[in-house]
Amino acid sequence: MIPTAKTVLLLGLLLISWTDFLPSRTEPSPKPEYTADAQLKLPEHYREWVYLTTGFDMSYNPAGMQMGHHMFDNVFVNPEAYKAFVATGTWPDKTMLVLEGRRAEGKGSINQKGNYQSGETMGIEVHIKDEARFPGKWAFFGFGDEKTAKMIQTTADCYSCHASHAAVDTTFVQFYPTLLPIAKSKATLSPAYLKEAETPAQK
Repeated sequence: MIPTAKTVLLLGLLLISWTDFLPSRTEPSPKPEYTADAQLKLPEHYREWVYLTTGFDMSYNPAGMQMGHHMFDNVFVNPEAYKAFVATGTWPDKTMLVLEGRRAEGKGSINQKGNYQSGETMGIEVHIKDEARFPGKWAFFGFGDEKTAKMIQTTADCYSCHASHAAVDTTFVQFYPTLLPIAKSKATLSPAYLKEAETPAQK
């Protein structure tokens, strides 16, 4: 049966009405946002980004951190940067890596052994690549309870540590198990990291 013009019009109206009930979705901002006084706004949807790795009690200082408890560190990256890294083996401008610290808990519910992550974050650090804004292209921002953070001064140890030991473009890709093979295949590993990789790790 060939539908009449009236039937087609009615179906069209029903379709429009149905789409009105579809939930709207606000996409997370793909680019860093700053306040008027140059503070970075916390990318609040970072947990919807690409998960890279989790560290447990990691410290780059031989003496370690004396906090009296264990820590997990989770790392996320914005999806656009992840896709670019997979394609090229390096990070594009406007890359944002978020390191989220959570206390390790051992007693709770049915857990009898090992650790799980606490529900509250104990700190967030953002490592961001913004070539037009930062002379060294990259910068660090440390967040506490606030939604904005000032840039960590370039005299801080984190800058020199990343510059000297990072596998790719001042980032610790050597600790990101799904990205390290990509960097190897794309030949984007830094000379400093390759030299370190040849030296047996100290135990």
